[in-house]
Amino acid sequence: MEVIYEDNHLIAVNKTCREIVQGDKTGDTPLSDMLKAWLKEKYCKPGNVFVGVAHRLDRPVSGVVLFAKTSKALARLNEMFRVGEVRKTYWAIVKNAPPSEEGELVNWLVRNEKQNKSYAYDTERPNAKKAILHYKVIARSDNYTLLEIDLKTGRHHQIRCQLANMGCPIKGDLKYGFPRSNPDGGISLHARSAAFIHPVSKEQVEIIASVPADNLWKALTTSL
Repeated sequence: MEVIYEDNHLIAVNKTCREIVQGDKTGDTPLSDMLKAWLKEKYCKPGNVFVGVAHRLDRPVSGVVLFAKTSKALARLNEMFRVGEVRKTYWAIVKNAPPSEEGELVNWLVRNEKQNKSYAYDTERPNAKKAILHYKVIARSDNYTLLEIDLKTGRHHQIRCQLANMGCPIKGDLKYGFPRSNPDGGISLHARSAAFIHPVSKEQVEIIASVPADNLWKALTTSL
């Protein structure tokens, strides 16, 4: 577990594709529990330690995950995420180059709970939620393209679904059409940064998570 930011009210982790944010049916220890144990030991805290989950990343995705250390911070963070006051920037490695160097994707997403998958449509339909993201090409290699994504809405599997719908499935993402998995079982989608006004101190905060330690990520991001 890599802690990349901490103050009296907030703590952030650079999640790997093997870690989960909250407990699920796998029974694996989630980051929220790992953080409680870490804080308890670091500060020799008696009794229970508070760690609140304000948002989540899909298990195969890496990068910034922000937690609250106080109930006051959690309530404010939840509202900030709800109204879009936390700017989240993602990096994604795709095989196929997008049709333009920069653009905005607007789709209507329908979530299939049974399949744990979302489907993108160009027009509104029943039970669909509007999804908006902005992308731009920031690096290339011989075989892959690195996109920077500014997420405007927070829908289920939004980036994965919208990029696949554009013809650019994320490397390793079998669920959304990439032909083969990554060796570590993750996908090449990384929550690069989170920027916001601190819910308590009101200061500007930007938390940046280093990319996974593999050769392709290194090759694509060395000059950035």
